[in-house]
Amino acid sequence: MQHDQRPRMPSTMRKIVPSKFLLPIVFLIFALATPPIALADSGSAGLDLIPPPPGANNWSCRPSSEHPRPVVLAHGTFENRLDNWIMVSPALAQAGYCVFALDYGKTVGGALSGIGPMAASAREISDFVDRVLSATGARQVDIVGHSQGGMLPRYYLKNLGGAAKVNALVGLAPDNHGTTWGVINLPITIAPPVTAAVCPSCVEQLATSEFIRQLNSGGEVLPGIKYTVVSSRTDEFATPYTTGFLTPGPDVTNILLQDVCPGDVTEHMLLTSDPVAIRLVRNALDPDHAVAPTCAAVQVGPAGI
Repeated sequence: MQHDQRPRMPSTMRKIVPSKFLLPIVFLIFALATPPIALADSGSAGLDLIPPPPGANNWSCRPSSEHPRPVVLAHGTFENRLDNWIMVSPALAQAGYCVFALDYGKTVGGALSGIGPMAASAREISDFVDRVLSATGARQVDIVGHSQGGMLPRYYLKNLGGAAKVNALVGLAPDNHGTTWGVINLPITIAPPVTAAVCPSCVEQLATSEFIRQLNSGGEVLPGIKYTVVSSRTDEFATPYTTGFLTPGPDVTNILLQDVCPGDVTEHMLLTSDPVAIRLVRNALDPDHAVAPTCAAVQVGPAGI
């Protein structure tokens, strides 16, 4: 196995990284101080002011023989397609993939996404995959998702006919078994009716929710689809961190980040900017040409020493 070279962080990413930590907290404070009206708009059919990340949504892209399946990127809760994928998208595009990213379950023109009802968001993912397949002429896609975006496609696979259209699902810190919401547990759970009104997905992602129960009933994975999960022991939002791991099987690969690079302490929000995690994504998409990640003595998101 070859060894990886470490990517450099774009200057745009240096501006976005601090806001990634503040968005969930600011939103929840605003939500609790706002009358309980639904904030999530109509999703993919609504206004979206957020541009795709670099390298994504080139609708004239045609998959190559080396990478015959387009990659669809699904962001997490309180995220959007730009800030979540600003490093993953160009890395995949430069590697020769056709890359596509959507905003789903969104509000504020897409700036805050992934907050709408998850069944509706899954239908948005379904519609987007169909559009990608139609534009590219491909028969299947691979999906890479972060947090909710790593879990929610499983609903699409199970309930919306996605199984025939997806070859692989790669989840970065997915909450496959729900979450206790870690450091923001109190704002999420202090007033459930308010939370459900302003962020339906926040309630539906609780480990005790009916959505999570039904998602995992009858088996967690489907035959013919390759599943990869990358979780971090230092995750502070998808908690406990083991929530991401799927039932072991021949098509399931569960990876703990610290088992790959012990000095990598990247948490939930920065996982999509971690070069180790990005390499693990590329390896999952193209296992025949896997490259060993380069480990720093200490790694936090894009910064390593």
